[in-house]
Amino acid sequence: MASEALERRVRIVNPRGLHARPCHAIASTALSFGAEVSVESEGQQVNAKSILELMTLGAAQGAELCFRAEGGDAEALLQALEKLVAGGFGEST
Repeated sequence: MASEALERRVRIVNPRGLHARPCHAIASTALSFGAEVSVESEGQQVNAKSILELMTLGAAQGAELCFRAEGGDAEALLQALEKLVAGGFGEST
């Protein structure tokens, strides 16, 4: 990603961490925006629009995710992802 990327950090609160359903929710949300977006956890960075890449993170409850987005709707995208993760992906926390 080039210059002017925006960043948002959020902790995973759902007990099961990033498994298939949360990864699908992140990718689906990211794909609904035009901005480019990546996510990093423990030094590993992946494309947030790819379910398979997200699954490789294996992030557990309490892990910090750092989303970086660039593009015209980057701020709105980051807000949507922050709300999704902070809400535990709709799972019991």
